[in-house]
Amino acid sequence: MSDSIIDLHSDDYFMGEALRQAAKAYEAGEVPVGAVIVREGRIIARASNQVELLKDATAHAEMLALTQAEQAVGDWRLTDCTLYVTKEPCPMCAGAIVHTRLARVVFGLGDPKGGAAGGALNLLQFPTLNHRCEITAGLRVDECRALIQSFFAEQRRAKKNNENPAAN
Repeated sequence: MSDSIIDLHSDDYFMGEALRQAAKAYEAGEVPVGAVIVREGRIIARASNQVELLKDATAHAEMLALTQAEQAVGDWRLTDCTLYVTKEPCPMCAGAIVHTRLARVVFGLGDPKGGAAGGALNLLQFPTLNHRCEITAGLRVDECRALIQSFFAEQRRAKKNNENPAAN
């Protein structure tokens, strides 16, 4: 009988780190999306959504993580890196992912209405763009979905209570 070894290079482990970042966003009142970028088996960037905090529509977890990773690598090209993100990237983030030439994107929850990694469209593998990323979808999807659903349920409850003060 052998003890199980935690594989620190596994997709599951790194998505767990992205989920921790998503939980931070949730606690801060942000849409709970978290991202980490991995290079050579090490996390070089961690971020969570900060749109409300920074009053910046571009402050998605992926965008912030890309900037950190570029600084860590010392180059805007991230050709040997993998992004782990709890929700499928939007078109803005997918465009930045293509431009930074990430090798791979791993995400949890798909977004059929606005996702750009196969949900509504697929910019990460768009045939006429100069780069295409490998995509792994649906990793730890139940955990990713639970965070998002819980967050938006709370938002709806809060809005309903503010509209109907007698309900408080």
